[in-house]
Amino acid sequence: MPDAAQAGVAATGTGGRSRPRAVLPALCLTQITSWGIVYYAFPVLNPAITADTGWSTGATTAAFSAALVVSAIAGIYVGRVLDHRGPRTVMTAGSVLGALSLLVIAAAPNLRVFFAGWLLAGAAMAAIFYQPAFAALTRWWGPDHIRALTIVTLAGGLASTVFAPLTAVLADHMSWRATYMVLAGILAVLTVPAHALALNAPWPPAPSSRPHVTGGHQQVVRSRAFWMLAATFTFSAFAMYAVVIGLVPLLLERGYTTAQAAWALGLGGAGQTLGRTLYAALARHLGVTARTVTLIALAGLTTAALATAAGPYALLIAVSVLAGVIRGNLTLLQATAVTDRWGTTHYGRLSGLLGAPAHAAAALAPFAGAVLAGPLGGYPTLFALLAALSITAAVTAFGARPHSHEGITHRNRR
Repeated sequence: MPDAAQAGVAATGTGGRSRPRAVLPALCLTQITSWGIVYYAFPVLNPAITADTGWSTGATTAAFSAALVVSAIAGIYVGRVLDHRGPRTVMTAGSVLGALSLLVIAAAPNLRVFFAGWLLAGAAMAAIFYQPAFAALTRWWGPDHIRALTIVTLAGGLASTVFAPLTAVLADHMSWRATYMVLAGILAVLTVPAHALALNAPWPPAPSSRPHVTGGHQQVVRSRAFWMLAATFTFSAFAMYAVVIGLVPLLLERGYTTAQAAWALGLGGAGQTLGRTLYAALARHLGVTARTVTLIALAGLTTAALATAAGPYALLIAVSVLAGVIRGNLTLLQATAVTDRWGTTHYGRLSGLLGAPAHAAAALAPFAGAVLAGPLGGYPTLFALLAALSITAAVTAFGARPHSHEGITHRNRR
């Protein structure tokens, strides 16, 4: 609706004149760096950590997962701050805390301090990963936010491509502790000034709630649609991350080599980047409910295909790429879920509350998947169970359709 779109631009101050130009390139840089260093460096360095310290892989991975759980919880508070004050202070402080947490991890003399460092890193993740970046782009870019979100997530998708090899090169020439110290310095140098300087534009006032929304964010949080959507994203996130982590052992169990399994996983990541370029077109042709059900159901079907197809290898590669395409779209689906249903007025707060259980599920999924694979008789059966969970999520998505008084347009109900 043209009138609504124009009102949105005026309310959010996101016309071409007031949109800060440096924000988009800065967030592309900081998302690549933050994800690459705080998240993707760990799986590269973990074998060296366990070999040097004697700590078990389970213990070190538990510390990393604890960070993800802390990030999910802290994201609720971060969302509230974002709505009122904008992203500059939050993301700058998060960059500083992220660098300090890596120094604590690098210097950890025992497992207890190692855990403490990762708990600090979890708080930093909540302030520097996608959630605050999405909040900034949604408020500043207004009706054009999908394009901005797509660009930043495309950049974020390169994080492992850039920093996993860089971390490996550093680890070949120095200890894991020294590597983390170098990475902490890179994180500070690249992200602290970028957040402090590029995000200094005035934070536009929150637009008025949609005409049919009454009671503010409290009514939305209490609504059946919100809880059903939270359940949908939680089930979907658990299945998705368990599949990502379980793909390599699934292929190894079927007799493929480690290199073949790694290529399947890597090409799935490439599919994820491709998928994000397609989301804007998908959003134009499907309403929010149809879009949610379709994407999550397709994720379940690709998981079912991986559970049942033992080969040939080319087929498994194709399915992995298709699964990656779906995952790429799901990232943007979650980024736009609040805006599509309830507008941008309380985007940060609602996104934090909506994402907390999903992020916690994503953190626990790798452990749960590994634990369940044994009793279930192997990874094919586990993948079949995860496919069923995704289909369940697609069904619950039908219940995430807000009623008219919760502020959704007729088109977006489809």
